[in-house]
Amino acid sequence: MGQPGSARMVTPEAVALEFQTANVGSRILAYVIDMAVVVAGIFAGLFVVALLGQATDVVVPDWVAITIVLVLLPSWWLGYFIAFETLWRGRTLGKAALGLRVVTTEGAPVRFRHAAIRALLGLVDFAIASGFFAVIFILLTRDNQRLGDLVAGTLVLRERSGLAAPAPVSFAAPAGLEAYTATLDTSRLTIEEYQAVRTYLLRAASLPPGPRAALALQLADPLVARLRPPPPPGISPEQFLRCVAA
Repeated sequence: MGQPGSARMVTPEAVALEFQTANVGSRILAYVIDMAVVVAGIFAGLFVVALLGQATDVVVPDWVAITIVLVLLPSWWLGYFIAFETLWRGRTLGKAALGLRVVTTEGAPVRFRHAAIRALLGLVDFAIASGFFAVIFILLTRDNQRLGDLVAGTLVLRERSGLAAPAPVSFAAPAGLEAYTATLDTSRLTIEEYQAVRTYLLRAASLPPGPRAALALQLADPLVARLRPPPPPGISPEQFLRCVAA
């Protein structure tokens, strides 16, 4: 547990896509980098406040200074993580340095709501017991999720690893269907639908005949209804998918 694992995300077309989740070690290192940035920002803010006080000869009462510190610390901490993860598509400076990214459990980019929930519950995960709860949750959950991830419905994925980069793949039109493929308008095909078709075609040869045919039909039916022109008579669902990919 807590090692890099495969998080499985299932598309609406019932094709499972697998990604490598971040382990506890890489997440701790990313958090240490982020905290260094947060602490540096806090000290910079306090230094600016002190300089302004000296420049204006204004004596700040102790209770005002304590209030500023108590407001500044959590506000900057929360603001850093929420702003970066929302605006930088799930990354902070620490995550970017370690090649990590936060996504939803469906594989979509995180939004403000997800980032806010993760940051607020980060006060429980990290601020309480010095990160003990975060480490325990990451070690004990299947997809290496801390409490903030479980509540927000997010995963932390590894964008970089020691694995070789996947080779680009191209698909040729089925024999005899070159002319139809050339006229097929795929502008209404979404990225997710193309990824599902691509994944199926790459795995089709390893599937048993029955599930292979059933999955091809399940993928092809909604595309046949939307893409134009319709396929010629007698074309199989898998041949149609190859035309779409080509």
